[in-house]
Amino acid sequence: MNFPVRLKLGSLCIEPATVLAPMAGVTDRIFRHLVRDLGGCGLLVTEFASSHGVVGSSRGRKPGPTLSYLEFTPDEHPIGAQLFGADPEVLARAARICQELGFDLVDINLGCPVKKVVRTNGGAGLLRDLPLVERILRTVRAAVTIPLTVKCRSGWSSDELVAAPLARLAEACGVDAITLHPRTREQGYGGRADWTQIAVVKSAVRIPVIGNGDIVQPEDAIRMAAETGCDAVMIGRAATWNPWIFRQIQQYLETGSYQAPGLEERYQLMRRYYAALIECGGADLVGKMKQFATYFTHGLRNGARLRQAIHRSHRPEEILDHLERFFETELAHSREGSDGTYGQ
Repeated sequence: MNFPVRLKLGSLCIEPATVLAPMAGVTDRIFRHLVRDLGGCGLLVTEFASSHGVVGSSRGRKPGPTLSYLEFTPDEHPIGAQLFGADPEVLARAARICQELGFDLVDINLGCPVKKVVRTNGGAGLLRDLPLVERILRTVRAAVTIPLTVKCRSGWSSDELVAAPLARLAEACGVDAITLHPRTREQGYGGRADWTQIAVVKSAVRIPVIGNGDIVQPEDAIRMAAETGCDAVMIGRAATWNPWIFRQIQQYLETGSYQAPGLEERYQLMRRYYAALIECGGADLVGKMKQFATYFTHGLRNGARLRQAIHRSHRPEEILDHLERFFETELAHSREGSDGTYGQ
């Protein structure tokens, strides 16, 4: 199969050539640990962090709240930090802080479509101001020695596609790789990702191109690489309901097939994730448990029943009780005849 084995960014080697996408409210330390331990993911990336928040948080004696987005442990390497903002000097200072914290690379977000980010000219808002993008990238590049990457969309709208010129600009500024999610800002997360735009960018530059968008199963990752020539793939939303997808890609490349997680493995995953959440605490613990119940029950037989019970709960103990009773019943049923696996 025509799939890249590894991704080289300067002295940094990412193998396998698969990346967990930065996702706000998802790719925190607990979820990243989960993905790393399940195997098959070459690079982890943090939730995006405000460059102003990072710089402001680092000034006091006690670290501010934004720096919590950048907490990681040694077993997460290689790991990248993603920043957003529109002030070149502030982004450069934030990137230096990330380098000092020990990150393997820093990524600049040029694709977030959320209004409150775009209103400040951050994220996808920068797609309409390439001269500012150039100032940002040159300033950040001069500030750090670790690899610098960008993640962008194909443009503001279908009439304003800028991925290729942006990629050439990034390459000229010394950026080490570009990730393209080939939807426009106007599309948000609707419609289909236009993979032909990844191929266009790949043909426009010599730096590595990472493809992202609409990879929901291992076959999609292989097909994206074959159709676009991309140097690595990045997976976001599909990893929330199937964090095994990176391992499955590896299995598929090695054997031509892959295993769906069984009932017991799903059960242990949810138990482990909830235990880690409870240990870390947090003001919105129950809300976070409900959020991930929505993800982790995707494709689970009778999963709607568990999801509804968890969403009606008010305390962590209630949620754990629903989890235990649900899986006790389902595992008993599977031993009586069903194989207990989940739909692919």
